[in-house]
Amino acid sequence: MFNNREGKTVPQVAFRTRRDHEWIDVSSKEIFNGRTVIVFALPGAFTPTCSSTHVPRYNQLAPVLKQHGIDEIVCISVNDAFVMNEWQKEQKAFNLTFLPDGNGEFSRGMDMLVSKDDLGFGDRSWRYSMLVRDGVIEKMFIEPDEPGDPFEVSDADTMLRYIAPGTQAPLNVTVFSREGCPFCVRAKGLLRDAGIDFEELALNRDFSEATIRAVSGVATVPQIFVDGKRIGGSEALEAYLAERDSKAA
Repeated sequence: MFNNREGKTVPQVAFRTRRDHEWIDVSSKEIFNGRTVIVFALPGAFTPTCSSTHVPRYNQLAPVLKQHGIDEIVCISVNDAFVMNEWQKEQKAFNLTFLPDGNGEFSRGMDMLVSKDDLGFGDRSWRYSMLVRDGVIEKMFIEPDEPGDPFEVSDADTMLRYIAPGTQAPLNVTVFSREGCPFCVRAKGLLRDAGIDFEELALNRDFSEATIRAVSGVATVPQIFVDGKRIGGSEALEAYLAERDSKAA
């Protein structure tokens, strides 16, 4: 059973970071004192759950969390600075701060250092998240003490619900497009005008015609998907946005 450290101060350590080919020590005081910070800790860089879900969702929700008083969102793992820097680049997670806990000092101070010898990892951090105000831990979400790598409560959506109950998370929107397609340009303009972020995938660069047929049943672009639902082309998107606005009115 892991100890919940709510009401206690964070461990005072120096994180050995690497910036512009130089070693720079960043202290706990620099990160936490006088600030409101979210920390989420995980077993390892480039590992499946960490890369596919934990980091991407925190990166996506970072702007919303910061609208509600969060100064910084920190990802901590028992990895060295080189690995953490490369992982951040690979994830394109530039809304987050990646801190290397290479010697496990912070994780040990949090009573969250665990043995992963069975995986050849050595000692790593257990998965958890916490909200820290001025160096004091206000809230912790600790994954259950079960075999494997449970991922149930330390996610970004759980943290958002705690910080700002009832806040609507941003939509997950993907636009399948083609270079030079005027209808694609129109669809992207409609989304931008509505203030909706989206990911764009381009034909023959990011996907083939077979892919768009497989996911949408048609070969035409644009094809817009929102939260797993196919909306359709630019005209269908315009109707969807109009209906969405009427419901919000």
